[in-house]
Amino acid sequence: MSPPNEAHRMPPAAPALIFAGAVIAVLAWMLPVSLKSVSRALLRSAGTGTASVAAFGRDLVDSEKIGPALLVFDVAQAIGDPRAPALKRALDDLSSRQPALVAWGGWDAALDPLFNLRQKTPHASSTPVVTFLIPDHAREAARAYLSNSGSLGVQAVLRTRDVAATGRFVPATRAGGQPLDALILLTGLLYQGEHLSPTLQREVRSLAEAAVQHNELGDLEGFYLDLLSLGRRLDWTQLTELLRRTDNVRTVGEYAHLARVAPDQLPNIYTAALLSDSADRVATYLIRYGKAGSEDLNTALAEGQGAVNLLLQRAVPVNRSPGPAMGAAAALVLEHPRLMLAAKYAGYILGLFLLLKGLDLWVVEPAGRGPRAGAQQHARAGILAVVMSALLIVATEPFLLKAAPSSEYRLRMAIPMLAATSSQASPPPQNSKPATMETSTLVSIGVFAALQVAMYMACLRKIREIESQDAPPLLKLRLMENEENLFDSGLYVGMMGTAAALVLQVLGVIEPNLLAAYSSNLFGIICVALVKIRHVRGFKRRLILEGQRQAPTPVAL
Repeated sequence: MSPPNEAHRMPPAAPALIFAGAVIAVLAWMLPVSLKSVSRALLRSAGTGTASVAAFGRDLVDSEKIGPALLVFDVAQAIGDPRAPALKRALDDLSSRQPALVAWGGWDAALDPLFNLRQKTPHASSTPVVTFLIPDHAREAARAYLSNSGSLGVQAVLRTRDVAATGRFVPATRAGGQPLDALILLTGLLYQGEHLSPTLQREVRSLAEAAVQHNELGDLEGFYLDLLSLGRRLDWTQLTELLRRTDNVRTVGEYAHLARVAPDQLPNIYTAALLSDSADRVATYLIRYGKAGSEDLNTALAEGQGAVNLLLQRAVPVNRSPGPAMGAAAALVLEHPRLMLAAKYAGYILGLFLLLKGLDLWVVEPAGRGPRAGAQQHARAGILAVVMSALLIVATEPFLLKAAPSSEYRLRMAIPMLAATSSQASPPPQNSKPATMETSTLVSIGVFAALQVAMYMACLRKIREIESQDAPPLLKLRLMENEENLFDSGLYVGMMGTAAALVLQVLGVIEPNLLAAYSSNLFGIICVALVKIRHVRGFKRRLILEGQRQAPTPVAL
């Protein structure tokens, strides 16, 4: 009989399998691809070689669009773009050469005959466009100019001035109707100058014709209200550049809502719309994710135009979890996102399989095992690898199980009778955090998983120790029954881990998260199920059969 130390000598393949499995698992973890989020490394790669915010602002200056360039410069300065000072010098130079155009944000060939944009105005800085249409003489001049338009859409918009049934506006033809009159003329000027996107143009014309037909503003009044919100914050060129990239009335309403609830973020929101050439995607993203989405959008703006396009195209939050990322693989992830995601998860399974296989050879495999035991070893390592890979995916995908918090920017219907009560009963959250999994939660899950893996290895080692003893099968069976408490210890450790996690959460040591607490119980159940069903039951059955075969056969008299 071989000595015990030789029976349990480490096979030479064990260290190689452990090392190879650990390397493959770590490389898979470092791939910058996620299921429901996008990593900063991927944003950085997508933005490489594309226009930065300041470079885009310089293009606007070269196009003599002062107003949009001013908002873009504010963003470039806020994100620390190194080309922001050069953009500022270019803006100052253009403003000094065309001082009268600063109030309008730029020159417009269709608007110049009406307002003579180059004439000196009392406004020395970017001025909201509604300011220029409030005076009576300005509205009379705009009405006379538009009345000669050959556009059916412009004429339909002008006829809404005679609609008497309004909701929140005073009718334009009555005393106090100057705001509605100014908005009707502003819409006509935008339509006449083809500053609306084709789809938005068709929708506005349809709403205007319906309002005239029913003698009621209806849905068109909502568009006028949204235009008022934007017209009080943007100059002429800023407004036209935004509406060219807006596909429908709903997006206009979303931008007006964002301008009201997040005025400090208006430059960033506006810049993202121009940089991505799609106001609709920006509004949808921010309405969905709120302040956390605004922070993610600012992160993408700092990386460049390609990063903004990627973030809006994926429409997922930014994964800000700390950890290294393999930047060299980012180009492959951008080209083949689904393939690389599959490769990442396959890397988890393969790496953990090799790691567990090596540990099994090192810790629990006795000498002289047959081919059947080797097949069982492969199956055991494969099952464990799949289970642990699933847990690893959940731990490294912070947005997979945790839903995003309610957006602070979400549109809400205000009911007058309940407005005061609801505002006091459920105030909006003051501080919002991205819906990422806290580091303490990840650490807790990792500790609980490691404890159960240790318990699993201890149970297997005890089974192999009993199996290798030179004793009758029935004695081995009694020794196995004596170790029942050890085989159930995974449940005890799991319950203790859950209780400890709940206590730490109540004390504020770790972030409140039920996933961190109940993962300990889940790991314990999995550990005990694998030990007792996969190993203990089969070994006991084999011992019973061997004991029966070795029992003396009764001799017939």
